[in-house]
Amino acid sequence: MTTLIVIAKETIPGKVKTRLHPPLSLEQAAILAAASISDTLAAVEPLDASRRILLFDGVKPPIGSAAYDLVAQVDGDLDERLAAIFDEVTGPALLIGMDTPQITLADLAEAFPWPDDVDAFFGPANDGGFWAFGLAEPRGDLIRGVPMSRDDTGRIQLQRLFDAGLRVKLLPTITDVDTIDDARVAAEIAPHTLFASMLAHFTAVASVRAE
Repeated sequence: MTTLIVIAKETIPGKVKTRLHPPLSLEQAAILAAASISDTLAAVEPLDASRRILLFDGVKPPIGSAAYDLVAQVDGDLDERLAAIFDEVTGPALLIGMDTPQITLADLAEAFPWPDDVDAFFGPANDGGFWAFGLAEPRGDLIRGVPMSRDDTGRIQLQRLFDAGLRVKLLPTITDVDTIDDARVAAEIAPHTLFASMLAHFTAVASVRAE
């Protein structure tokens, strides 16, 4: 069985998705971030996970996370925060972020249950990072020290897995929502999502105001 880990932060205006401002207001960016979390949790709800963990930075957990064990993110850079949870869990574990509201069940189904011939799952992101990361035998040292939020983060992390002699299964490359262009791509791919609906609403409001 596989543990599912979702890493997220509380959607406080000015603290999340600030690169969407402008054209969105900070309040709208936070609402869109909340929609992204909601869509992500809905997409993974059918997965047959042995345990669900919300690796959370904040005080008020998002709606829809009642089935998750709440684990606070440790202090430090992102690599340290990811490494800490992979030092804590036992058995196969797959981590995803809150920035891909367009994911589908099919994107992750291969890891639930975890196959015998795979040591690691890796989901590349369009910006050079990664949106999914999983290990059959969790080890924080396979993440700790990898420079994050760079256009070569994914390449360095993937090479770390190969250098450890792991059998790596690549997941689909997906767009992380960081900029307004990313948001439009995600909404176009998944027009049925709350994320897409909220983005369309904000766009319509801005168009009316401009007139």
